[in-house]
Amino acid sequence: MTATDRSIELIRTAAQAAADKLAHDIIAYDVSDVLSITDAFLLASAPNDRQVKSIVDEIEERLQKELGAKPVRREGDREARWVLLDYVDIVVHVQHSEERVFYALERLWKDCPELDLPADARATRGKAQEHAELQAARDAAEPGGDW
Repeated sequence: MTATDRSIELIRTAAQAAADKLAHDIIAYDVSDVLSITDAFLLASAPNDRQVKSIVDEIEERLQKELGAKPVRREGDREARWVLLDYVDIVVHVQHSEERVFYALERLWKDCPELDLPADARATRGKAQEHAELQAARDAAEPGGDW
């Protein structure tokens, strides 16, 4: 079994919305062969809580406006470290970069087929690493930056 056309449409729209809000490392997996509860997962991350919220809000708004889809469940909003949007057909995970590294969801789903995403979303690969290196360089350059 493979992800339905509707699931792929939802994933691509959500991925573009995340890319438009500067999410990092956007990737999607077709999990329909291993899970009966959903067709696909979308993973994205951001370097801070505010950006996580912004990405989640944009995804939710875009899916509602363009495809008439509302999540049946939204979890993790309060802390904005890992927000999950469950659309039944797809599940969207937007994580703070630290949680993304710690939980490494890609390792769990690496055997599942990757779904093709819009070019803007594919271009976000490696952005978390770039951001971390840039931030480390800034922190090192600031005198007394390590309080």
